[in-house]
Amino acid sequence: MISVYTIKPQFQKLLSPILLFLHKRNITPNQITIGSCFFSLLIGIFFWYADYNNLFFLVLPIGLLLRMAFNALDGMMAKKYNLTSKAGEMLNEMGDVVSDLFVFFPLLKYEPEALYLVVLFIALSIVNEFSGVMGKAISGVRRYDGPMGKSDRALLLGVYGILKFCGVAFSAYSIWIFSVIILLLLISTYVRINKTLKS
Repeated sequence: MISVYTIKPQFQKLLSPILLFLHKRNITPNQITIGSCFFSLLIGIFFWYADYNNLFFLVLPIGLLLRMAFNALDGMMAKKYNLTSKAGEMLNEMGDVVSDLFVFFPLLKYEPEALYLVVLFIALSIVNEFSGVMGKAISGVRRYDGPMGKSDRALLLGVYGILKFCGVAFSAYSIWIFSVIILLLLISTYVRINKTLKS
C-alpha cells in the first residue's frame, strides 16, 4: 500500500553523514530517542500556542521532518554499530507513541468541530502502532504497512501546519477530513494484523 515509509531507504542515505558525525561524538541510539521525545514536546508546545503567533504553525513541517530524521537515526545507529538492546527497542516504541501524543494533542484545541473524531484519531494512532509491534511479537516482523502509518501522519500534520500558516480554515471540512483519516488508519491496522496472522 502507498505510504511515505516506502522512501525510508533513500531518506536514510541522506542521513549517513549525520550518523557518522553523531557516532564520532559518542552519541548513543537511546540518547537520540530520548532527545526526539523532548523535541516532540517542544513541537507540541509551539503548536499549542500557534494561535498567538502564526509563525509557530511552521514548527510542524520543520519540526516533524527533523523528528523523522531522529527516528531514522536511532535505528540506523543501533544496527550499524551493533548497539541494539531490549531496553532501546522498548524505549523506541514507547517513545514514538508518547511523541505522537505530544504533537497531536493540540489538534483538540484547533479542531473543536471534530473533537470526538480527533480523539478517535489519536486513539487509533496508538492502536495502529501497537498492531505493528504485535507483528514482531507474534511473527518476528515489525509491521509498518500503510496507509496512514507513523510517517504518513507526520506528513499530514506538516501539511496541516503549512495550510494553517497560510490562513486556510478547516472548520467546514474537519469532520470529513478526520473521517477519511480514521478510515485509512483502520485499513492500515487491518492490513498489519492480517499480514501478521498470515506470516
